[in-house]
Parts: sequence; structure tokens; C-alpha cells
Amino acid sequence: MKSAVVVFPGLNRDSDMIAALTKIGGVKPAVVWHQDETIPDVDLIVIPGGFSYGDYLRAGAIAARSPIMDLIRDRAAQGVKVLGVCNGFQILTEAGLLPGVLMRNASLRFVCRQVKLEVANADTAFTRGYISGQVIRCPVAHHDGNYFADPETLARVEGNGQVAFRYADGTNPNGSINDIAGVFNETKNVLGLMPHPENLIESAHGGSDGRALFSGLLEAAA
Repeated sequence: MKSAVVVFPGLNRDSDMIAALTKIGGVKPAVVWHQDETIPDVDLIVIPGGFSYGDYLRAGAIAARSPIMDLIRDRAAQGVKVLGVCNGFQILTEAGLLPGVLMRNASLRFVCRQVKLEVANADTAFTRGYISGQVIRCPVAHHDGNYFADPETLARVEGNGQVAFRYADGTNPNGSINDIAGVFNETKNVLGLMPHPENLIESAHGGSDGRALFSGLLEAAA
């Protein structure tokens, strides 16, 4: 699977994502700087986590207006898979590539801990390595992960099967509506999620529940 990791100033999870993609896919992803004018021909584009531009204005708001997002938007329209994790999720919502918004955590505090996730829709390239209803573990680390959508948008997201993951067993760390932890676009080739699957892929991490997301993408690309 050919992949690219897009890096903005202030992101700090790019190395984790590069390591995960390299370990599972066997090929080191291309690294694309936010000022680059091209993106290689790849199967997957990833925007990793961190604090792009210091999260000024709103988390992800400045990065979402970078010219490279136009390239990502074009690739997504062509069917290329796009994954945004944590700040990457925030950037994708701010750019209009995913529905809803990410607000401050209900506690108004930064949250860094492990949560449980229910796989809400396993019938996609991103989630094919899981079973719908399966509960997995995954770490989170964010201050603005409170997913919200207006009633009309929420009904559409729920009705179209665009919810990818939900916080399970009372572990919702941020107050997200309907316990939503990750959502797809309508065609389900773009996924954003707040938890960090790249940080739970091997025994050294204390578990490998996140690995199936990447191995499933690898199988889909093959």
C-alpha cells in the first residue's frame, strides 16, 4: 500500500504514524510538507495528530485553509482514501471533508487515557479488519474532541452509516454527541477519528487493537 503522511507546523504524531504504516505495510510512507505543491500517487493520505499552528483560532482551522487541502480534497473526490487522526480529524471537519465539528471537551480539560471503542460500521475499507459491534481499546489525547452536529446533520450521519466508532462502556472522554468517536464522509473513503490507533499496534504498546485498521487498509489496497 502506497501512503503519504501530511505534516503541518505543530503536529507531533507524524513519527508515530510513519512508524505504524512502515511496520504494518512494509513500506515507509512519503512525507508531504504542508507547503508542497504535489502529493505522490498513493492509496492513502494521512493527516496525523498534534496541534497544528498551536490550535489558534480553533483546532485545525488554520491548517484546513492551507493550499494542500485543495489537493487532498481533489484526491478524496477521486476515491483516494484519507485518514485524519485527532488533530487530523479536526482539520478534515474544518475543511468540510467530514460532517460536524470538534468542540472543547465537556470537562474543559485535556484528556489523555485509554478508552473503549465500539466498531459501528465494519463494512468499509478502514474497518474491514473488525466486526460490527466489536469493542476494542484505544488511547486518546486531546483537548477538543467533543464531536457535535446539528440535528439534521446528525440524522443524516447516523442514517447513512457514517459513524465509524463510538466510545463504549461509559468511556466517552469528551462529551461527544451519541458517543461518536469517528465518522466517515458519505462515500466512506474519508475517515476521521479522535483516538490514536497508531499507538496500539504491537505488544510493546500494551496491545494491538489498533493494528486491524491499518492491516485492513492494506488488504483493501491489495
